[in-house]
Amino acid sequence: MISTTRRTAFALLAAGAMALSAGLPALAQDKPKLRFSAVFSEQDIRAEMMQRLQESTSDLVEFELYYGGNLFKQGTELVALQRGNLEMGNIAPQDIANQVPAWSILTSAYLFRDADHLKAFFNSDAGAEMKQMAEDQLGIHILGPTYFGTRQVGLRIDKKIDTPADMAGVKLRMPGGDAWQFLGEALGANPTPMAYAEVYTGLQTGAIDGQDNPLPNVENMKFYEVMSQIALTSHLVGYDLLVISKSAWDAMSAEQQEAFQAAADEAIAWSTAEHLKQEEELVGSFRERGLEIYEPDVDAFRAHAQQMYLDSELSKDWPEGMLDRINAI
Repeated sequence: MISTTRRTAFALLAAGAMALSAGLPALAQDKPKLRFSAVFSEQDIRAEMMQRLQESTSDLVEFELYYGGNLFKQGTELVALQRGNLEMGNIAPQDIANQVPAWSILTSAYLFRDADHLKAFFNSDAGAEMKQMAEDQLGIHILGPTYFGTRQVGLRIDKKIDTPADMAGVKLRMPGGDAWQFLGEALGANPTPMAYAEVYTGLQTGAIDGQDNPLPNVENMKFYEVMSQIALTSHLVGYDLLVISKSAWDAMSAEQQEAFQAAADEAIAWSTAEHLKQEEELVGSFRERGLEIYEPDVDAFRAHAQQMYLDSELSKDWPEGMLDRINAI
């Protein structure tokens, strides 16, 4: 009888354990899964930004993080979000502008003065309007801008640059595409399309007089070896957008949305600070390597570039008064 009782007890315990283990996956499935795709590498500062977001929201969601365009190629993430094949992504503002022409204003030269101005805009009423426009038309919710550096002009020639007039005749390498070539013209230069991988040789041989890139790119590609100066024109604040699909966002409660947004704000702020620190360190490093680094008349460059954009077809879809509102922030 004792033996039978023990067997019954063990059987009940085993059944309970099996029921508990069977219930664990169900509990885990209650936590929404967010697949995140980006083209930056796992070594990028923004990859650690996402790791921080993953850790701080582990009680809310389950992340799957994909880097280097391994899940979706550059430029296809937005469509994947819209089709429900992706829940989160780091999206270029140019991709949004391709579907919402009014957003092209947020890709123009000298729109944002620096990372602080970028953040202030997206936190402003004007920024809220542009984010709502993207949400209404594209079905995405923008958590915030992810800053990754400011483009500066680097030259192999000794000509000192102070205003756009000084850029006349300068063969400035720009990426291919009409928008990028227009940016080169807006700087006063003679834009020259050239593949990124060819820039070092182009500078070395004199096929081009200069290039424009954030300082970390100059370091990574060793352009500093074939340049003599860097004019801190700060003509384009580089950023992407941390985005979540509207369906995934709406599936959260108001309290969950607030917690998730706060965690995203904190992760983005950390990433921005790290990028700014890296850029500041590189200025000193390049000076030590013999490059002349200085700030030209940025106000003159800004006025010239913005007027060129306003006089072009590129600005016909810009929301009325938006440029003035952004400048006033």
